[in-house]
Amino acid sequence: MGETRDIGALLPPAVPLCYETLNNSCLRNLDSVGFQLSVYLACTVGICLIVMGNLLVVVSIAHFKILHNPTNLLLLSLALADLLLGLVVLPFSTARFVVGCWYFGDHFCKLHTFLDTAFSLSSVLHLCFVAIDRYWAICYPLRYHMKFTIRVAYMYIGVAWCLPFAYTAFFVYSNVIEGGLSHLLVDIPCEGSCQLLFNKLWGWVNFPMFFIPCILMITLYVKIFIAANKQVKEIRAMNNRSGFPVPIGASKTERKAAKTLGIAMGIYLLCWLPFTIDTMVDSLLNFVTPAALFDMLIWLGYLNSGCNPLIYGFSYRWFRKAVKAIVTFEVFAPRSSSMDLYQE
Repeated sequence: MGETRDIGALLPPAVPLCYETLNNSCLRNLDSVGFQLSVYLACTVGICLIVMGNLLVVVSIAHFKILHNPTNLLLLSLALADLLLGLVVLPFSTARFVVGCWYFGDHFCKLHTFLDTAFSLSSVLHLCFVAIDRYWAICYPLRYHMKFTIRVAYMYIGVAWCLPFAYTAFFVYSNVIEGGLSHLLVDIPCEGSCQLLFNKLWGWVNFPMFFIPCILMITLYVKIFIAANKQVKEIRAMNNRSGFPVPIGASKTERKAAKTLGIAMGIYLLCWLPFTIDTMVDSLLNFVTPAALFDMLIWLGYLNSGCNPLIYGFSYRWFRKAVKAIVTFEVFAPRSSSMDLYQE
């Protein structure tokens, strides 16, 4: 979703350029070798955490049959989007971040931007559908299992993948869009920037796909919070009157799941909202954000992809047991897929 800053053209020969033989080349970073190696190391560690954490989520839910429910299938698909972002997108983003240049060609620049944006938008749609799932589980617990089935989960997963990919492909690869927006450019992108033709509107193009699901998620989680608190008060009142536990409404496990996924949604907003706002405002102010700050905002968004496995690890006992079974190779034992991860 991020692009290198457009520096300018016709620079003096003494200035380090991405392409020394081109007059309209972008500027190359002048950081010391030690600093660049430190940034490479930090980004590599971040990528490894993103890939390994989400791979554990994917393997855990895919392998253990007891985890095959609608909510976990959505979480598996979300983890797959974050995993692919770490594997396919971030290594090339790291190289551009450190050097300040794009050396992988114009065609791969478009593909990279397409995958970067599509995976990120897919994540927010997955979280949106998880919020819908939790809304039904908490607010309508008696109808939840009839309304939100495995089939419905697969339908949501299909939409969460197909819509962002179709939406992004239209703006990245459509010649009609390029022709229609070319007159809005003030400066010609320098060589090595990986700056798409409609870059000045890129933030506004992505804003509806980010903003609308986020507003829906916030609305649903407010309703979930109100409903969960109401159910807790009803349970306590009936317990006081009857003198023994009375099961009513959503279970404690479902309320905990809603709280955990609400935290995941909140972290997503904290990570991606600064970048989303900056890309919209910056395009109106002719890109005044310093390059270092812009790159930090991009990587703040990327790091969100590694947060969800950490949240699950602290919140879900079944995830910790699944990870233990994976790292100790218990998953290769006969009938390991039937292990009861919820057993105390």
